[in-house]
Amino acid sequence: MNAPLNHPLPLLELDVLRTFVAIAETGSFTAAANAVFRTPSAVSMQIKKLEEVLGRALFLRDARSVSLTTDGEMLLTFARRLLAINREAVSKFVMPDISGIVRLGSPDDFGERVLPNVLKRFAQSHPAIAVDVVIDQSSNLRKRLAARQLDITLLTCSDNAGSTDVEILLTEPIVWAGAKGGCAHMREPLPVSLWEEGCIWRAGALDALSGVGRKFRVAYMSAHTAGQRAAILSDLAVAPLPKSFIGDDLVELGPKDGLPPMGNYHLGMIVAPDASAPVKAAADHIRATFDIFRQTGRF
Repeated sequence: MNAPLNHPLPLLELDVLRTFVAIAETGSFTAAANAVFRTPSAVSMQIKKLEEVLGRALFLRDARSVSLTTDGEMLLTFARRLLAINREAVSKFVMPDISGIVRLGSPDDFGERVLPNVLKRFAQSHPAIAVDVVIDQSSNLRKRLAARQLDITLLTCSDNAGSTDVEILLTEPIVWAGAKGGCAHMREPLPVSLWEEGCIWRAGALDALSGVGRKFRVAYMSAHTAGQRAAILSDLAVAPLPKSFIGDDLVELGPKDGLPPMGNYHLGMIVAPDASAPVKAAADHIRATFDIFRQTGRF
């Protein structure tokens, strides 16, 4: 009896899976194209080929959004596992000697919103490097770095900070945030939620209000982003936030709402001058993260 012919299953290309995951995570072919450094048409062709290989539709498309089908959700789990295994295997050969501990400082707002995804991806690409994180005010983080308690720190600074040792990663406007449908901005005096002394967002808000003669009272004070958001969402107060922090649950307020502009702020990074290989690797990873954010608007 002749043995049945074995037809090998097709092999999935990791580069195509990386594009597939990028689309699933960004919800956009255009944003994914920026993230993987390809043209939107090349990304579309990759996904068309992948769907043909599997014989299944992976995405539901309409004029405004892209979402996964049931088959797409199943493939996403496998794709992430395959990419993680690839990163782990390659890192054993490409970066076998890069290991150690990196002490990283960050302000609370970025520590809560940005760092989890940044550190997750860094752990995948550099599994032999441990990162210890310290969350504190920018002024204190700078002191910790000077005292050699940190290797890298992120910090917020203003246009007139005059610091030559800070590498600027991001510049964006500070805006007033309010609750959707809220009326806190209509009250007199204006109830505001602010951080502690030393926060540049606080300074910008107070200077702007004083400049236009708007009366205000500090109705809520917290050094933590979660506390600030709680005050805004409950319509107890308005608060100064980076423009990128305005999500679906908040609205941006401005001159039409009787609130003055506050200008820009910068997020910077300082790396210890005698940085080790693990520290330099972490700094490069952070730079790459903000490069992608400037292109896609997503961390």
